[in-house]
Amino acid sequence: MADDQEKTEEPTAKKLADAREEGNVPRSQDTAGVIVLFVAILALLMLLPFISEHLLTVTRYYFSLMNHPLEETNLIDIAFVTFKELFIMILPISAIIAVAGIAGTVSQIGFNFTTKPLEPNFSKINPIAGLKNMLSMQKVLEALKITFKSFTAMGIGFLFFWSYIKELPTVALFSLWDQMAWFKEKAIILAAVMLVILFLYAIVDLFLTRKHYFDKLKMSLQEIKDEMKNMEGDPHIKAKIRQIQMQAARKRMMSAVPNADVIITNPTHYAVAIKYDETKHNAPVVVAKGVDNIAIQIKKIARENGVHVVQNPPLARSLYAEVEIDHPIPELLFAAVAEVLAYVYKMGKKSR
Repeated sequence: MADDQEKTEEPTAKKLADAREEGNVPRSQDTAGVIVLFVAILALLMLLPFISEHLLTVTRYYFSLMNHPLEETNLIDIAFVTFKELFIMILPISAIIAVAGIAGTVSQIGFNFTTKPLEPNFSKINPIAGLKNMLSMQKVLEALKITFKSFTAMGIGFLFFWSYIKELPTVALFSLWDQMAWFKEKAIILAAVMLVILFLYAIVDLFLTRKHYFDKLKMSLQEIKDEMKNMEGDPHIKAKIRQIQMQAARKRMMSAVPNADVIITNPTHYAVAIKYDETKHNAPVVVAKGVDNIAIQIKKIARENGVHVVQNPPLARSLYAEVEIDHPIPELLFAAVAEVLAYVYKMGKKSR
């Protein structure tokens, strides 16, 4: 039993689906962050002419006000123009970054819409539980991971930056446009190096996040058995339901015996009740059948209600094997059943 309780089995599809429904998904923050950062830098480089144009528009507007006195109306106009131009410059980058953030998450976990995380959970405001969560081993490892990433990235970035500083005395002799070109080149190199470092961190973080996620959802053998039992139903309960259904069907079947035209039997084992209503059916119908104890009960009810019992072992076995309850007899058995019914009508036990 101890082995059953060890969580050694991979999570089932239902376990993963339930976790997704609750908003519990293997989302790597570093991977999403790298995607957003890469898209943001790319968008900034692509939109640089657009941003430069609007910055130039604002600069020209400021220069046009140099000979005008600063009055309240002018200040309002300056604020309006400034915020309008800033909004125009920031809006496309913000929209692209927002789309990149969504894409960074969807690319990891797929589209998953759920409102479960928004539902109030008062157990989360338990200060003791919150303190335990803050001091958990997972939080300590997370803090160490962030510290290591930060110092590594800053250290490598500083090495590149220091090499750039050594070039400043030479760059100071360049023209302004050459200095801007040098600065742009070094900024792109530094950004590319940082992106490569963060990309490597993101791959490791994605692997660790998914591993931790699936390890946390691992199940014991007993949990898998319980899940299968809940999905398929308890075998004992299903057997009980089948028993109740069989009893109800048998009760309905026995209630049809008193209205039958004839009971065809093998003397001890088989009993088949036949009824022929030419206004409803084109052929006689089997309304009840059974073997052994059920056959005895059918014959007993028949005798109590004056239904004629005819012994015909081959016909009884054929009807029992080939015809279901409430189904008409097959054409192959018409002659044999008609002979029995004719005998019953002739005996006057039942009127047609």
